[in-house]
Amino acid sequence: MSIRTEKVASLIKRIIAGYVSELARDNSAGLVTITSVRLTKDLHIANVYVSIFDQKNGPDYFMSILSEHSSSIRSLVGRNVRLRYTPELRFFLDDTLDQIEHIQKLLNSTDNNSSVEKT
Repeated sequence: MSIRTEKVASLIKRIIAGYVSELARDNSAGLVTITSVRLTKDLHIANVYVSIFDQKNGPDYFMSILSEHSSSIRSLVGRNVRLRYTPELRFFLDDTLDQIEHIQKLLNSTDNNSSVEKT
């Protein structure tokens, strides 16, 4: 990514973070964090990665809420970022922490099995 795209992505992340947190609070969705925003080179599409913790209804519930509110979030970006085109926002679930936890469990189970075999 170029420096300009990184700056615009960082700005978009900062602008929508508060709105998304408030939306999560209003819908009892737990702790929601924008982990990253990645823009295409032409700045027309912004892929927004969202991490969700402690949600009762599952992550798909809040992802559907984000999809419903994407036009208002895009309007917020358009009002606060000076660009020729307001980028289309696409929301994705960032499950990196879940993957790390799964790998850690696998490593712990193999570590326990190898210590049992040594004795």
